[in-house]
Amino acid sequence: MIKVENMIKELCPNGITSYRLEEFSTQLSGMSAVSGKWKEEGNCQFIDYMNAYKNIRIDVNDLPFATVKSRIKQTVLQKGDVLFTSASETPDECALAAVIEDDIADGIFLDDHLFGIRVKEEWKDRLHPAYLKYILRAPCFRKEVNKSVRGVTRFYISKADFMKSSIPVPPMAIQVFIAAFLDKLTTLTAELEAELEAELEARKQQYEYYRNKLLSFNEIGEANRQVTWKKISEIGQICMCKRIMKDQTHKQGEIPFYKIGTFGGTADAYISRELFEDYRARFKFPKKGDLLISAAGTIGKTVVFDGKDSYFQDSNIVWVDNDETIVTNRYLYHIYKIINWKTDGGTIRRLYNDNLRNTIIPVPSMQEQQRIVSILDRFEALTTDLQSGLPAEIEARRQQYEYYRNKLLTFEAV
Repeated sequence: MIKVENMIKELCPNGITSYRLEEFSTQLSGMSAVSGKWKEEGNCQFIDYMNAYKNIRIDVNDLPFATVKSRIKQTVLQKGDVLFTSASETPDECALAAVIEDDIADGIFLDDHLFGIRVKEEWKDRLHPAYLKYILRAPCFRKEVNKSVRGVTRFYISKADFMKSSIPVPPMAIQVFIAAFLDKLTTLTAELEAELEAELEARKQQYEYYRNKLLSFNEIGEANRQVTWKKISEIGQICMCKRIMKDQTHKQGEIPFYKIGTFGGTADAYISRELFEDYRARFKFPKKGDLLISAAGTIGKTVVFDGKDSYFQDSNIVWVDNDETIVTNRYLYHIYKIINWKTDGGTIRRLYNDNLRNTIIPVPSMQEQQRIVSILDRFEALTTDLQSGLPAEIEARRQQYEYYRNKLLTFEAV
């Protein structure tokens, strides 16, 4: 930061001048009379919308094919061109910039959902492409872009107004330094994210390895690991909540009602406390620690009931009221994850109660169950801790990147 400040004091002590896009660039249009996009072959290749949307630096490799009526009338892209998204569902995603920094094959066209700019020849020694890719996504430029966004439900860019947007243009030496610094920071951030995700994947694989090893039994049993094979019907009763009718649910309320689509997530329906207390008193209801099982949708998905006041859709969400002197809930929690549940039905598959009752599981001694649970709980805790900390760590790195980017790209105007 200090180096940039010193460079600015030395090279432009009176401040940095901003220039409108129309002063230093010409506008590029997307393909016209196009068909057959994404086919395995065509008479051209093109840079697609998601390439510009997701990347600050265009990926020029493995480009999709399309067919155009006339190749002569199309804009042929060049190294250094800046591409922008022309429309989106939200204003903030309009005119997201991406730069072609790498050498690009001849005859590559622009998606008809994108537009672009090309720096004029007389400006090419005054504007660094790598600097452009950062300044054109910086907050200072995004404020300018918002002035040219139009629309109500879907938003698009007024290209005439967009070309009147301006950016600060410091001396080339400053642009090169800023771009190199941010390139390095971008690479370090990406590498850290990849390392964290690889570590998480390694933890998951480690957990799954020990889970499968610990929960694999010979039918005869192993030394010190004698096991009895039991049907689930032998360890407890299959239960479900009393049916709730649609007119008994509300969009807001005291007691969340979980359907198959919200199971394990956030409820989007509620029932009254009066109905909840009545049904809980008169009918079967899970106790804290019971394992709720999805019998439809994501079949076999398991959620540990936390005991909080809530209600669950009958037949789609069930549980086993098991005798914990025979098999513990925590042991079942791990064993359920390796069961290949038998389902029935046509297009929509279901885990029917009879299939659940007849599912056979290994039941070792209580001491062995506790040993297995102790090991697997520790592995799962390590994985969960890393998984919960991963987004926070990645977000911290991104905030660090944004802090330096915004600092470097904020200049005192002339």
